Amino acid sequence: MTTHNKINLQIIIGNQTNPFLNLAVESQLLDTYKENTVTLFLWRNRQTVVIGANQNPYSECDVDTLLKEGGHLTRRRTGGGAVYHDLGNLNFSIVADKKIYDVKRQMTVIQKTLLNYGLETEVSGRNDITYQGRKFSGNAFAKTKYQGLHHGTILIKTDSEKLQKYLKVKPAKLHKHGVKSVSSRVINLSEVADITSENIIPHLIKAFEEVYDSKAIVINFDDLCTEEVLKLRDRISSDEYLFGKWKEFHTQKSETFDWGSVDIELDIDEEKKIIKDINIASDSLDPDSINLTVKILKDASTSTTPNFPEDNIIVKDIIEMIF
Repeated sequence: MTTHNKINLQIIIGNQTNPFLNLAVESQLLDTYKENTVTLFLWRNRQTVVIGANQNPYSECDVDTLLKEGGHLTRRRTGGGAVYHDLGNLNFSIVADKKIYDVKRQMTVIQKTLLNYGLETEVSGRNDITYQGRKFSGNAFAKTKYQGLHHGTILIKTDSEKLQKYLKVKPAKLHKHGVKSVSSRVINLSEVADITSENIIPHLIKAFEEVYDSKAIVINFDDLCTEEVLKLRDRISSDEYLFGKWKEFHTQKSETFDWGSVDIELDIDEEKKIIKDINIASDSLDPDSINLTVKILKDASTSTTPNFPEDNIIVKDIIEMIF
């Protein structure tokens, strides 16, 4: 949906490689409403595995090796699968007023940027941008009452050995994409063009301004590192936030759907015939539906199927796994 008013554009170029700080800044941007505004935030993390909102860290990466080798594990607000970040990868976050939030338009910013290097790319699958069938950008999405977030990676010169070492990918997912390893499915853009994390930035800004037909103002990253953001940084770097309930998680049911994979752990009171507790790990791009399913099933009777919104395929599929 477009608006007749001129769109306000903002550019933020991160100058820190601390993943917790970068994600805290991004989160604050999403929660701070700016009418008729689109913000492009460009940032890099050092040696980090970022997991989706509902993912089990122990299933998605080799946590012990990652931390022992000085890496970081972080959890983002959006759904989707685990990704590896290092300084050879540039992240982009586009935060927009919901009235002008448009995933296709936002994807065009990245695709238009790469045309400057002679690279014809395409949007593929649930959330990827690919070059000649190989993925260089995984994307994820979130919405609040007033704004939308679209963020993703741009693999330029990422250490593919570390990516392969730290990430655990289910065989079913590799089979689905017809590849033997995660590294064979992805591509570093520096393999096919004279592109760096630095020289791509002016092209991204130019494409951003052209796609939205407006001139962007630059916001200083340091000005965004408020006391509130630093408190959020500390909270999302805590063991409780990152690992919490997952330390004792034991998968009892597992399934892969078109919308993603799901692992379920149930604690059932056999005497009362109710589900006392439920944990769901998933790479679904819709974390709200996963959370809604947990809410519906917790304390539900095991003898009858609970009521649920039948138009929500994620909720429907998970409940049918159990009942």
